[in-house]
Amino acid sequence: MPNRCHLVAVLALDGVIPFDLSTPIEVFSRVRLGDGSTPYEVRVCAATPEVDAGAFTLRAPWGLDVLLDADTIILPGCADVRVAVPQEVIDHLRKAAAGGVRIASVCAGAFVLAATGLLDGLRATTHWLGAAELAARHPEIDVDPDVLYVDNGQFLTSAGAAAGLDLCLHLIRRDHGSAVAADAARLSVMPLEREGGQAQFIIPAAPPTPRGAGLEPLLQWMQDNTSVDLTLNDLAARSGMSIRTLNRRFREQTGTTPLQWLLRARVRRAQHLLEATDQPVEAIAGQVGFGSPTAFRDRFKRVVGTSPHGYRASFRSTR
Repeated sequence: MPNRCHLVAVLALDGVIPFDLSTPIEVFSRVRLGDGSTPYEVRVCAATPEVDAGAFTLRAPWGLDVLLDADTIILPGCADVRVAVPQEVIDHLRKAAAGGVRIASVCAGAFVLAATGLLDGLRATTHWLGAAELAARHPEIDVDPDVLYVDNGQFLTSAGAAAGLDLCLHLIRRDHGSAVAADAARLSVMPLEREGGQAQFIIPAAPPTPRGAGLEPLLQWMQDNTSVDLTLNDLAARSGMSIRTLNRRFREQTGTTPLQWLLRARVRRAQHLLEATDQPVEAIAGQVGFGSPTAFRDRFKRVVGTSPHGYRASFRSTR
């Protein structure tokens, strides 16, 4: 008997920001597993028959009761955070949380989640423009305006606009692993690692290089030889360029340096091995070209934001 789809309920309140509303709908609806099946079912719900979304009026097909059946609830932001959250909405969210439902907010949706009291005593984020207001209104919440998202386990919050994409990909990564999340990111034309205050746990994609670009054969060779102790001279000789020209071409086509690209390729390989195998961290360090486990741990934490052991504990695949 097939498993039930993970139900994602997206709550639309009056004044909902269309971008925040559409992001989880699009991202979760398009996720596919390796066998082609759809792991998520998305339902848009509301407290009223019609919702004012600014440029248009939305008629949600589901009422608030769907929140109690959900596995994950997404709270998009609303344009005016001064508007009080309806008590009926607060009651349903609290009841859903008591039943173990995962709840995540996008952008100013943190104000909706904060109104329930569920973020009290926790770290949270929101759009940087609203961070001071959220902190002033809810001093019991540790508001961090410098991160893309905060994961407290059952309750998650994200910063503004595109950070909602980061959050959705992170949830997919938690649920189904890096390969499924990477496919979802490609469908969204979204990088899996972005510069920002919050380290991204999702396995980073290779720096983009256009098909047919001059460096493509070299990049593939580097990807296949992450275990080898390669130097800049080795890379220049392989490419048939001077070191100066190689550095310039790398900057033009990948936005980074050859050695930085190689280090990230090694970390990507290490993430896969940590997820998919039981090999000791020390063995993985050697397999991906680091001279010592200490150097590997330092670089891994700098890129990923957690230690190799912490990463494995969080993301070890059981599928």
